[in-house]
Amino acid sequence: MIKTLFVRIFFFLYCMTVAIPAFPCTGITFNAKDGSHVVARTIEWGGSFLNSCYVVVPRGYTQQSYIPGGSTDGMVFTSRYGYVGFAVEQKEFVAEGLNEAGLSAGLFYFPNYGEYEAYDPGQKSSTISDLQLVSWVLGNFGSVEEVKSGIGSVRIVGLDSAASTVHWRFADATGKQIVLEIIDGKLCFYDNELGVLTNSPGFDWQITNLNNYVNLSPGSAPADKLGEISLAPFGAGSGFLGLPGDVTPPSRFVRAAFYQTSVSRPDNALGAVLASFQILNNFDIPTGIEFSRNQTPTPMPSATQWTSATDMTNRMIYYRTMYNSSIRCIKLESINFSRTKFIVKPLDSVRQQPIFYIDIK
Repeated sequence: MIKTLFVRIFFFLYCMTVAIPAFPCTGITFNAKDGSHVVARTIEWGGSFLNSCYVVVPRGYTQQSYIPGGSTDGMVFTSRYGYVGFAVEQKEFVAEGLNEAGLSAGLFYFPNYGEYEAYDPGQKSSTISDLQLVSWVLGNFGSVEEVKSGIGSVRIVGLDSAASTVHWRFADATGKQIVLEIIDGKLCFYDNELGVLTNSPGFDWQITNLNNYVNLSPGSAPADKLGEISLAPFGAGSGFLGLPGDVTPPSRFVRAAFYQTSVSRPDNALGAVLASFQILNNFDIPTGIEFSRNQTPTPMPSATQWTSATDMTNRMIYYRTMYNSSIRCIKLESINFSRTKFIVKPLDSVRQQPIFYIDIK
C-alpha cells in the first residue's frame, strides 16, 4: 500500500517536470451587487486522470506533511476550522477549498518560475509540502490577513526538487484576495484586485502585460475608411478583435480579465456562481490540442478535469467535471464540523455524462 502510494506521488511529480500537459488553471472572481463574493477556477491535467475527490475535514483533524523522499515525516498540523476541499491524485493534496470561516484557498501550477526554500531536515517539524499548504491554511486561518501574518511560521518545500513550483490564491468573505508566490525562497504577496489568476509568468508580469491590450473594449469597433475603401465590422464583438484565443497562461489571463470585467455585474451570489461557470466554459481545453501530432491524446473527454466556484459569503462550494457538466453544491452550513468524521468521496460516482431523455407523447 505504502509503496503504491509513493509510486503515485512521484509519477505525479514526474509529470510536472517533463513535457506532459500539466495544470493550465484559470481563476476568476465576481463581487455581486448584494455584496457577495465568489471565486471560481478550472483545473487541467492532460496527462492522466487525476482521481479527483472531495474531502470533508472536521475540526480537530490531524495530518502530517510529506517531505522530500516521500515519507510523512514533516510538520504535524491540526485543523482549528472545518473545511471542504477538492483534492487531486490523493486525499492529502487539496488543490481548492473553502473553510467554515469563509476563507478560500487554491493552488495553481507555476512552472519555471519561483523557488522554494531548500529543505532542511533539522527543521522538518515546521516544514510542509507545497501540495499540502492549502489544507494547512484552510484548517488554521479565517481571513486573508491571518494568512499573511501566519504563513511565515512554516517552511514550504517541494517533494521533488525537479518538479514545478506552484503559487496560491487566498480570498475571504470580505472580498479581500491575495496571490502568494515564493521567489528565491522569499514569500511574495500581491493584492489581487482584478481577481484573475493563471500560471506562469509571475502575477506582476501578467498584470503589466494587460497594457498590451489597451485597444480592446467590449462592443463593436466603429466603421472607418482605409483610403477610399469603407470598413465596417462583420458582426458584434469586434471591439475584442485581437483578444488572444490560445491556451497559454498569458493569453488565458488576458481573455479571463476582459470576459470577467465585461459581463453585467451579477445581482447575487447564485448569479455570480452561474456567471462564473458560463465564463469558464470558454477555458475548457480539449485533450488533443495539448499534444503534438505524433503523440496520442489521453482518452479523456477534456483536459479540464473539473471547474469549481466558491461562494465565500454563504459558505457554499460548487463543482462540475469533464464527465458530468451538472453543477453540484456542498453547503458548509449543513455540516457539523465538530461532529463529522473525515470524509473522502470521488467527484463523480459514474464517469459518464448523464443524458435526460424527453418523453414526448
